[in-house]
Amino acid sequence: MLNTPFTNIHIGLGAKMAEFAGYNMPISYTGINDEHATVRNNVGVFDVSHMGEFILKGPDALELIQRVTSNDASKLTAGKAQYSCFPNNNNGIVDDLIVYCIEPNNQYMLVVNASNIQKDWDWVSAHNTNNVEMHNISAKTALLAIQGPNACKMMQPLTDVDILNLQYYTFAKGTFAGVDNVLISATGYTGSGGIEIYFEDKDGNAEKIWNKIFEVGGPQGMKPIGLGARDTLRLEMGYCLYGNDIDDTTNPIEAGLGWITKFTKDFVNAEAIKAIKAEGPKRKLVGFEMIDKGIPRHGYIIKDAGGNEIGVVTSGTQAPSLNKAVGLGYVATELSAIDSEIFIDVRGRLLKAKVAKAPFA
Repeated sequence: MLNTPFTNIHIGLGAKMAEFAGYNMPISYTGINDEHATVRNNVGVFDVSHMGEFILKGPDALELIQRVTSNDASKLTAGKAQYSCFPNNNNGIVDDLIVYCIEPNNQYMLVVNASNIQKDWDWVSAHNTNNVEMHNISAKTALLAIQGPNACKMMQPLTDVDILNLQYYTFAKGTFAGVDNVLISATGYTGSGGIEIYFEDKDGNAEKIWNKIFEVGGPQGMKPIGLGARDTLRLEMGYCLYGNDIDDTTNPIEAGLGWITKFTKDFVNAEAIKAIKAEGPKRKLVGFEMIDKGIPRHGYIIKDAGGNEIGVVTSGTQAPSLNKAVGLGYVATELSAIDSEIFIDVRGRLLKAKVAKAPFA
């Protein structure tokens, strides 16, 4: 297994460790419910250094990004970021990603999922017909997500960047915890606000930043958070997880990602995806809440009242903030309306659920 710059710190703190995307990652420290509540109500710190980062440079960098991603990156100005995806040639999704505009038309950073780093690099490289300068900086980039309603207020003393007024999906570079050239972005996958910090893993920077963060935040209730709570937090918001809710076989329209699919430009497989939108998808990714007691899990079959199979659960959990079980899944379009009655097949028992709007309340 691969390690992040913080792996030994996690082990030293007694984290429950497990393999994730080839990395030895912390799943939980004090328990998923406690960690989840910490992020929703105060501040938690996630090690997400396993994520991938690519730098694209040169006069044709934007043109390449426009061809391989679904969203319109030409709208980005310096210091702005954008959620997007790489469509494949078979109506599916290679990966979802965030595009950071460092210098308009000339320099961008793509942040991709850990499990897809090589796959995504190969995909973008295969479409790089104009010799755009590409750098895979994943191995040398550390990334911490400092998330929660008090994150910016708590971390402001550590940086010269005005993070209290950093707008959602914008970023700035500056000094953080005494380390120069740190990219600080108002992004994250928890729905609780906060920042993510990207910096080069060299000269003991990782340990220095970690220690400074907890010197300031520890006395104020900040805690390290594992991937278990990261999953429950994103699921309460209805955010997709690649490999569960979207993958190489799911198209952006049925996955509810039409809002990041812009037909004002040409991109890989655009015409086929446009046709799916025009015709209407046969199934849709929906959120749902359990009515009967039971926890939906990835892969469970979704049925109608007559016991006919109509879809599949892609993610599910007992939501710690909501005191009820929720999930995401694909269902036949005719049963995708809010409040539609559906049934989850849990080990042979049909448990009643209803389609619900995410974020779940």
